Amino acid sequence: MLICYLGIGSNLGDRRKNIKLALKKIEELRGTQIIKVSKIIETHPVGGPHQGKFLNAALKIKTNLSPSILLRKLKIIESELGRKENPIRYGPRTIDLDILFYGDKIIHRKDLKIPHPKVFAREFVIKPLLEVI
Repeated sequence: MLICYLGIGSNLGDRRKNIKLALKKIEELRGTQIIKVSKIIETHPVGGPHQGKFLNAALKIKTNLSPSILLRKLKIIESELGRKENPIRYGPRTIDLDILFYGDKIIHRKDLKIPHPKVFAREFVIKPLLEVI
């Protein structure tokens, strides 16, 4: 099993409940175990239109899923929790799940970039991430 770090955020609906449900669904993924979850912090949105504040957290997981399969499973969880395709980049969302790091892999594909390209530029990612590393 490989160690991975995920970012999680929500700014629509019951934000805390959205995050808790996403964590439950991630824990239920076959071949995946949550090791540690950061505190949930409230943050202002970065980029995009005027919108409500986010709740953000980070988690450390162990998984035997490939990066592509993990991404696909996270997208399914987002969809199950009501995330809709939004034509507005960085727009509001019920849940946002990002692979921040996947072991020591570096991946640069159109649909997947690891490490996450903005991980070091966003305090709302770094602050919770430091709690779980």
